[in-house]
Amino acid sequence: MPVMGVTKFERFFRAAAGLDVNKNDLKRYNDFVDAKLYDLFLIGTADAKANDRDIIQPQDLPVTKGLQESIHAFQKLEEGIELRPLLDQLAARPDLGVDAAEDTQQRLPDLAGGLSVALARALKTIARDTRRPSTDQWDEAFELFDLLI
Repeated sequence: MPVMGVTKFERFFRAAAGLDVNKNDLKRYNDFVDAKLYDLFLIGTADAKANDRDIIQPQDLPVTKGLQESIHAFQKLEEGIELRPLLDQLAARPDLGVDAAEDTQQRLPDLAGGLSVALARALKTIARDTRRPSTDQWDEAFELFDLLI
């Protein structure tokens, strides 16, 4: 299921990083957001279990300073593009055998938005000399995120 419609997806990447993307990049983007949310919740699950809790609290998710800044940037962009209804589709968090607190669930769209801003800016850094990232540049961005999350 697409996280956001093609038009809003294109507008978002232009606003976040001055990049041109198209509908062919949308599946790649959706797969990225799904994978990184899964990774965040996997870490959050381990943290909750290490603290003898069977509910993932917001503090269990590894939100770094950089991701927090990207979330704030997303919240500013979101006002003009109205992405939240589309990102709410991600509220079905990965099933890892541990429940998430309600406030953890409510933060999912912001996490997805922050990851999206971080991805757009990483692509801009990698694709410095072009406005439309190539498949190889998308793959490079994913490799970088795999090293970090």
